[in-house]
Formats: sequence, C-alpha cells, structure tokens
Amino acid sequence: MFEKAVYPALEELQQPLSQEQFRILKDQLNSEEPTPSAQTKFNYAWGLIKSNHHKQQEYGVQILTELYKSEKSMRREVLYYLSLGSLKIGDYTNAKRYVEALLEIEPENQQARGLLKTIDDKITTEGLIGIGIAGGALAVGLGLIGALVRKNRK
Repeated sequence: MFEKAVYPALEELQQPLSQEQFRILKDQLNSEEPTPSAQTKFNYAWGLIKSNHHKQQEYGVQILTELYKSEKSMRREVLYYLSLGSLKIGDYTNAKRYVEALLEIEPENQQARGLLKTIDDKITTEGLIGIGIAGGALAVGLGLIGALVRKNRK
C-alpha cells in the first residue's frame, strides 16, 4: 500500500493538522458510514494521533489497533504508525514492541530503525529523570532525618 519512502518523518508527529485538514478527514469518514474504508480510517487515525489532545491520540491508536487486527494487507504500515502513536502518548513499551515487530518483517527499514533508537533514547531519558527525582526525594528525606536527629541530640 505505501512504500517505505512515504512513512512520515518523526518530526511530523509533532505537527497537528489544521482544523480544516482535520475536518476534511472527519467528513470523509462520515461520508463513508456505516462502513468506512480501511484507508479512510487509517487517515483519520493518523490525524487524531497528530492532535495535541491526549484523548484523541489514544483514540487514534485504538483505531490503528483495530485496523491491525482486521486489515492484514496494511499491517506493515499500521505497525509503524502504531509505534509513532504509542510513542506520542507515552506508551513506550508498546511503541518499542510495534517497531520491533516491523523490523522483524523489514530488518533494513531505516525509518523503523531510527524510530527504535528514538524510543530507546526516550526510555533512557525518562528512566534517568525518574531516577533523578527519586534520588532528589531520597536526599531531601535524608536531610530531614539528619536535621531531626541533630535536633533531638541537643
């Protein structure tokens, strides 16, 4: 359906659609009810994922998950976009799982490899931030305990 060259750049993930662009996708989806095409659902899901609203992003991932299950011919593309969507909503475990599944199918896919590196970097960064916060909290706690001990000695 898509060639590897048309997968979106990671930067595109951060660029929400204009209201007009999103309205066009929604109108297309509505015009095809009750059974919109897989491509229309896919486009709408991608528009949702690009949104700045977390609930819309989650809904976009949900639509892609359903497409993955129902549209065997779209699985490669859907895996990539599921990974992007999961990354955007902060679900790094699934983001990594999806892109690794894609790399099993296309081990030389450079965009997927780049996405995997981005996900791994994000996991590392988030982990270090978590460790830093925990370390800071521990230091504050130890400082308070030390102050209390000194106060009780006097």
